[in-house]
Parts: sequence; structure tokens; C-alpha cells
Amino acid sequence: MLEVSDLRYTYPGSQRPALEDVSFRIEKGEVFGFLGPNGAGKSTTQKILTGILQGYQGRVRVFGRDLGGLGQDYYNRVGVCFEFPNLYEKLTAEENLEFYRRFFGVPTEAPQDLLRMFDLPVGDKRTVGQFSKGMKMRLVLARSLLNKPILWFLDEPTTGQDPQHSVKIREYVRDKKREGTTVFLTTHDMHVAEELCDRVAFIVDGRIVAVDAPRNLMVRGGRRSVRVEYRSGADRISVEFDLDSPAGKAKFLETVRANDVETIHTLEPSLEDVFIKVTGRRLADK
Repeated sequence: MLEVSDLRYTYPGSQRPALEDVSFRIEKGEVFGFLGPNGAGKSTTQKILTGILQGYQGRVRVFGRDLGGLGQDYYNRVGVCFEFPNLYEKLTAEENLEFYRRFFGVPTEAPQDLLRMFDLPVGDKRTVGQFSKGMKMRLVLARSLLNKPILWFLDEPTTGQDPQHSVKIREYVRDKKREGTTVFLTTHDMHVAEELCDRVAFIVDGRIVAVDAPRNLMVRGGRRSVRVEYRSGADRISVEFDLDSPAGKAKFLETVRANDVETIHTLEPSLEDVFIKVTGRRLADK
């Protein structure tokens, strides 16, 4: 669906490249996460892939063709949801969607159906300027699906959402994947990436340092250990055991047999733990 080879980009007037030798590929129907701290190159990559930035070096192929040769028809086939809402705030939600749908040369979704899908009011006379940040972001998500895209670019899709709507948005992404849509997801939220992505790429200082399935990264980056909690009289005892050590394994079995165990937990690293270990950086780093 999308293949990037040796991508490089330097902003005019800058001495330091924003991207260096970035390479990856995304298969049809895959949810691909692009993870990194602020300034790592996520937005630059997304702007190149969506045709906003020109003058890059390297090769970008989408739908089996060079990006530069796709022309305006490209936008009939992709959906883009930016992190910051860019809407006409003096129009209603329906007026916004009705306006944007006219840009496409393909059949579109009914605006009212998309509004209901994202829990937005239908027939409401309020202008978008009166909406909360979360409502505006859901409207941007709705707009990005107007043209029934086969490649969907999402930038921090759960920003500003309450827990209920955040769960719904993640389910929408899974629904689109089941329909065969390919998703390029940039996010700071490792929980979202771990839950949704088939594979993720870690990017730091304009370079990709790891690409793999979240589960594979966590298994490789962790250790085989467990925490056992049990009662001893009125006290709750918590002990960790290293299962890669014969002595630790023996002690674990001895503890389980000899005590009234309440809980046993495997101690796997989170995706964020792995990111910090691989890159030496946190996602919140500037």
C-alpha cells in the first residue's frame, strides 16, 4: 500500500535534516504506528506522505506508483485527520461536511451518517466555533472519512476526548481495518499504539530505530519474571522471581506450593518502557 525508501528532508534555512534515510513499508489493511517524541520527524513524514511538503529526497510509492505522479486523484483515495482542528467555525457541523464533500470526485458518505457515527448533533444550528475541543476533533475525524478512503492518515485521533469517546474512536479504527482500510497512525499515546497497531516504528531525531509488532518489541525488551502475592497471617507478601534463573524458577515453585497465593502477574514491559530502552528518550521529550 505504501513504501518509503531512503527518505530525507531538510527545511529551508535549516542546517540539520528533519529526516534522514527513513525507510518502511505498510501493507494493505495494516494499522501502522509512527511513534516518537516532539520534533522527531513524525509530522514531517506525514506531510510528505499527504503531499503537503515537496522537495524531499528518496522514494515514496503509494498504491504501487510514485507519489509525485499520482496527481489530484490521490486525495480521492486518502483521508487525513490532523491533530489540530482546521474547520470553518462560523458554519455548522453539517455545513462543514457538505462544503468539503464537494471537493471529491468520488461518491461520499452522507454527512448526517458520519455525524451520528461520531456522536455529533444532526440538525443542530450551533456553529462549530461553539463546539468543545473534543467535538471539533470528532468532526475532523468525520470529515476525513467523507470520501471513503482506502488509506487513512490519523494524527493523535484521541486528543481531547473523554474516556468514552476515546474507546469509541479506537473501535472505529478497528472497524475500518476490518473493512480493509490501511491506517497510518501518529501518536504519543503508547496505550493506543499497543492496542491498535499491527506494527510500529520508533523514530527519533529524524531516524527510524526500530520497526516491529508491539508484542514482539515488548517480548524482546523484557525479562521472564513474575510477581507473586500471598498471605502470611495478617500480612500480604509480594515477591518477584526471575524465571530465566534455575534458582528463581525453583523458588517460585516452592513459594506457590507452600503458600495461599492471591495473585500471580507476569512482569512484561510496556511499549513505552521498550521505547525508552531502545531510544533513550521519552515520548514527552522536546
